[in-house]
Amino acid sequence: QVQLVESGGGLVQPGGSLRLTCAASTFIFNAYVMGWYRQAPGKQRELVATITSGGSTNYADSVKGRFAISRDNAKRTVTLQMNSLKPEDTAVYYCNAQRVSASQHYWGQGTQVTVSS
Repeated sequence: QVQLVESGGGLVQPGGSLRLTCAASTFIFNAYVMGWYRQAPGKQRELVATITSGGSTNYADSVKGRFAISRDNAKRTVTLQMNSLKPEDTAVYYCNAQRVSASQHYWGQGTQVTVSS
């Protein structure tokens, strides 16, 4: 079992920044690909960014150049730095962990990000 806890969401004006953090309970953190997903009102959940234990990243086209995902394997955390936020970034953001050797996904409970003036 892997428990994921997100923090850092909130209300921000367009053009502002937020940093989301996800803390994982597993002691084999390096065995997981970590990621951030989001679900906006009336929309399906979509991938925002992923990062492997070695630091290889992947981003959705809509956030490239604005968001940055990183991980600290010693602290077992993954962060999402969000800059130049737009109203369309408004969503519940979920932390995700996928075991490399399996297809099992684990999800956090989500944190609300609202971008509005």
